[in-house]
Amino acid sequence: MAFALLRNCARSSIPLLERNFAALTTINGTNASLISHPQKIEHTSVGQPLSTLLSTNVRKYSKKASRPERAYESDSDSDSDGERETHNKKHGHHRERGNTDFWRRKMRTLHGVLDVNNDGVISHDDFMLLTENFATRGHLNTAEKEEFRDIMKATWIQQWGEITPYNLVTVEQYLVDMHHVVNDKDLRKKVHRFLPYLYRAVDKDHSGSISLNEFKLFFRCLGLTEEDAAVSFAVIDKNGDGQVTLDEFLKLGRDFFLTEREDNASRLFWGPLVEH
Repeated sequence: MAFALLRNCARSSIPLLERNFAALTTINGTNASLISHPQKIEHTSVGQPLSTLLSTNVRKYSKKASRPERAYESDSDSDSDGERETHNKKHGHHRERGNTDFWRRKMRTLHGVLDVNNDGVISHDDFMLLTENFATRGHLNTAEKEEFRDIMKATWIQQWGEITPYNLVTVEQYLVDMHHVVNDKDLRKKVHRFLPYLYRAVDKDHSGSISLNEFKLFFRCLGLTEEDAAVSFAVIDKNGDGQVTLDEFLKLGRDFFLTEREDNASRLFWGPLVEH
C-alpha cells in the first residue's frame, strides 16, 4: 500500500510519506490488529449491544456449570459436517446445508415444539411460555430465572426481530430462516447458545450431567411425554452410562441443526420426528 501511495504522489511528498511509513511500522501487532479488524456490533431494541448482552450472560452462566465454554463456544462444525466440507473443498465444490428432506423434517419437528399453543405459528408469546415452563418447573433460583428470561428474550430478538403480536413465524418461514442460519458462518456458531440455560434448569443437583429422570423433566418442559424422553435418552446416551454431560448435550443440540446424517444420535434431541 505504501509503494502505491509513493507512485501516486508528487516527488515533494516523498519525504513526508517516508516519515509516516516509518512511524506506522512502529505500531505493535496488537494495535495493528485492532486497526485492521474493527468489530461489528448489533444492537437490541433497547440500545444495548446484543453481542454484549449475550456474551455477558453466557459468561456469567458458564461459571455456574461444568466446563461449558469449551463446548458451546467452539467454532468447529460437527464431525460429519466437517468431513463433508473437507470432501467438498477437495473436489472443488460446495453444497449448502439444509437442502435434504430429512433436515427439513427436523426443522418442522422443532417448529412444532416451539409452537407451544399449537396454533401453527411461533410467536413471542410461545417463546415466553416455553421459557416459563423451564423457569417454573426447573431447578432455578430467582436470580437464575431472571437471567434465563433475559437471555431467551435476547435470543428471540436476534433470531426473529421485534416483539409484536404480528411477528408470527410459520413453518415455511422457519425453514427459510434456519436454512439461512446454518449456511451463515457467524450465525451457525450461535445456533445453540440458549441450550446451556435449558440444561441448567433441569440439572437438579447442578452436577454437570443429567440422568434419565432429569431428561424427562427436559421433555416435560417442552410439552413432550416421558415415554418420548426415554426413547430419545436411549439414543443420545451413546456410551450407555446413564448420564448426559453438558458437553454432550450441547454437541447433540448443535448437531441437530447442522448434520444431515439420518443415523446421527441428535435426530431425537427434540423428541420424535414428524412424519413429513
